[in-house]
Amino acid sequence: MATKGINRLTPYMFMAPAAIIMGIALLYPLGYMVYGSFRDWNPSQTIGESEFVGLKNYITLFYDPAFRESLSVTLTFAFAVVFAELLLGVGLALLLDRNIRGMSILRTLFILPMMIAPVVVGLMWRYMYHPTVGTFNRFLESIGLEGVDWLGQHALMSVIIADVWQWTPFIFILSLAALQSLPRSALEAARIDGATPWQQIIHIKLPLMMPVLIVTALLRLIDAFKVLEVILVMTEGGPGLSTEIVALRISRTATEFRELGTAAAMSNYLLILLLLLTLSMFAVTKLQEARAARLARQIQEED
Repeated sequence: MATKGINRLTPYMFMAPAAIIMGIALLYPLGYMVYGSFRDWNPSQTIGESEFVGLKNYITLFYDPAFRESLSVTLTFAFAVVFAELLLGVGLALLLDRNIRGMSILRTLFILPMMIAPVVVGLMWRYMYHPTVGTFNRFLESIGLEGVDWLGQHALMSVIIADVWQWTPFIFILSLAALQSLPRSALEAARIDGATPWQQIIHIKLPLMMPVLIVTALLRLIDAFKVLEVILVMTEGGPGLSTEIVALRISRTATEFRELGTAAAMSNYLLILLLLLTLSMFAVTKLQEARAARLARQIQEED
């Protein structure tokens, strides 16, 4: 019995050193940030020299209209880009889920935006949005229309478009992989039963893809909450607070305003929000996985 117990523990013993190192690397900075959020801390002093203020930073932020505005901009930006990227990415995957010549070249072209550094993406779109020499306004003027103040009146929409351009390929690649892993027997059975392509998409492909799509959406949603470089280069959070997301406000609070405790409290607010979203998405994923499993069993029984 003792030998069996040791054999069961052997894999965990081999994993323990790496797990301990990863745990320290993850938990120590997190604990340091939580500890710092309860103190009136600035870069001129060590965290031990700072004054303990309890929940003051959290309460101040809760009633701070600028922070709430940044949080509202972040939520609007994150959900808008994820919705648009899902719509376009899944649509492209459904359109290109077929044997066509040059498919590998098309896939390579589609993932190119993901490979460009965020700072370069920000500079590129900033120049294209330029009011006088930008690509978009020059095109509008060429067809007799007035130029648009892209990074002024339409700043948030402009940074959303830039993010959608860069990260739609991520959704496309994962959606295409999910499509190509679907059981072909289910699709063949649907064709034999006379289902139209649209009915196959609605009743078979999308339900079976849903667990993958939910996880993909969660990954993009978490990443969208942390976008910094593109917005910083394109608009610097302006005009006003119209494009100042929480990540940018945290950076400014820590570096420009030198309020490290307040910045840590902002980070914790953002962390709590992301944890709630993650738990909600995981719950939905479990429900969708159960639904997809029932659908797959139903199709097999009908075959």
